[in-house]
Formats: sequence, C-alpha cells, structure tokens
Amino acid sequence: MNGKNVLFIWEYVIREETDVAIKLSDLTHQKELLTGGHRMCAGCGAPIAVRQVLHAVPENAQVVTCCPTGCLEVSTSIYPYSSWRTAFIHSAFENAAATISGVEAAYRALKKKGKIGEDFRFVVFGGDGGTYDIGLQALSGMLERGHRVVYVCYNNEAYMNTGIQRSGATQLGTWTTTSPFGERSAGKAQNRKDLTAIAAAHNIPYVAQAAIHSWRDTVNKARKAFQADGSALLNILAPCHRGWRYPMEETVEISRLATETCIWPLYEVENGKWRLTHKVRQKKPLREYLEKQGRYSHLFRPENEAILEQLQAFTDQQWEQLLLRCGETTES
Repeated sequence: MNGKNVLFIWEYVIREETDVAIKLSDLTHQKELLTGGHRMCAGCGAPIAVRQVLHAVPENAQVVTCCPTGCLEVSTSIYPYSSWRTAFIHSAFENAAATISGVEAAYRALKKKGKIGEDFRFVVFGGDGGTYDIGLQALSGMLERGHRVVYVCYNNEAYMNTGIQRSGATQLGTWTTTSPFGERSAGKAQNRKDLTAIAAAHNIPYVAQAAIHSWRDTVNKARKAFQADGSALLNILAPCHRGWRYPMEETVEISRLATETCIWPLYEVENGKWRLTHKVRQKKPLREYLEKQGRYSHLFRPENEAILEQLQAFTDQQWEQLLLRCGETTES
C-alpha cells in the first residue's frame, strides 16, 4: 500500500467518524489562543479541552472569552498576567452566561448600527460547578433566549478549585470532600445530573458531548457550535488527576476508558436530531474505568459491592436510552 492510499484511508475514517476531514497539520499551524506557561496542573484535562475548542474558531473571527471563577480562570488570569490571546472577561460562578449574553446583545446592536464591522464570536468556559449547579439558571436563560454563544463546560465532575466538593456532575459513589466514605457513607448518594440532555431540551441549534481523548471529534463539534445560528453547548469530559486520584500521565487514557465503558458516550444533538459520533464496538465493564481512580477505591470493598452494581445499572440504562434517541440498537 503506497503513501497516497494510506492518506486516503486516513481521511475517509475521519470523515466517517466526524463528518469533516480534519488534518492535524492544519491545527498545528494555527495560532494558540490559550498560551503555554499558565498555572494549570500538569496533566489537567481542562486546558486540553480549551485548546481543542479554540482551534475551531472561524478564520479571521475575533473572540470574546468569558470564564466564571474556577480552576481555569484562577490559573490563567492571575493579575497582572494572562494566558489568553482573546478578549477576556472574568465573571462570578453564577453569572457567566448572563454576562456573555449582554456582551453578545451589545455586539449585535452595534453591528446593526454599522459601528462594528468585524466578525466576533463569543464563548464561555465554565467548570461543572459553575455550569451544572451555580450557573444553571443564567445558562438556561441564555439558551432560551437564543444568544449566539458557545458555552463550554469543562467537566471534571466536582468543584476542584475550592477543594474537591461534589457537584451535580459527580457520579454515584464518588469520594469527594463533601461526600466522603466511611461507616455511614459510601461516597455520593445520588446519580449525576444529565446536563447535555437538559440543554437539548431547550431546543437550541446544537448540543454535544465530547471528551479530550477524541480531539478530532471535539474540534469538529466545536466548529459546528461556532457555526450554529443561535446558542450551542459543548459538555466536554476533562479528567482531573488531583481530584480523581490517578497518575497525571494517564489523563487521556482515563478519558478514553470513560467512553469505552459508556459512562461518558460521545454524541450530538443537531437541530433536534440525536446522533452518536462514536459507536462503541465492544463495551467494557465499568470496573475497568473505576479501578484506575482512587476516588472509587472504596467501592471495591465487599460492603460496597451494591453501589458498584447500581452505578453499572445506571450507566447501562443511560446508554440504552441514548441508543434509542439516536435510532441505534445494541447490536449495531
């Protein structure tokens, strides 16, 4: 097989998985809008997610970034320094969506009056605490009104910036500092909230669930989000080795296992149509994902076996419901 055929097959596979052929060489020549030298932890999934999303910004577009308080904000914008090559606004936990809504509305008004000619795009990067919980009301309002904003949740499944407290994104049985395990507790007692489905229920043009290990899928979804005529939301799994308790060099592998065990499937909802963007050929047992993380080590004690079974059952149920929404079957 010659090199030309190899390239053809490589591009075909990418088209099949993500609709649009994305070459790595195209991305490596782009200017990074989030620079190196920030103070995020080595091995953190959040800056990986941010860079992948920003690679999808349309050419020649100006970017306005808004960040609620969180790991990303406090580590990339420590006064007087900034790691951002975009306009940057820091908002409180609860009002990032409201802040960017006002900026986007002002831009539309000024452009209509002919006072601004450039193409601006608006993006929020918020953690799961500021998105699933504290900022949900403002986010819902932004989606319902249809502001042309891409809201990105870098989801590390807890309030990592303030001390690893449980959030609405935290899975059943997870150890956090506010859902400890012991004689009277086996970690978080509730299943996670389904933010992606909540956003889709707002009937906005584009919603997607992504993960950092699948960069082509994430970049393609971000491109669709920036092109959407209205609000878009990307929920991106961004593992945190400090809170999840695994070696920092395994971040990408942990992300991949989340998808292969179907606890974090990859899909999109485009104009109301649900579609899997990664079909799991051979579903792995959830144990393979959980046993690599110290936050779940207590679940492998005999007295907590029932929690493991409950989490596996919930994951299976969610996966089957997603297959139905996407018009898929377990066999396919």
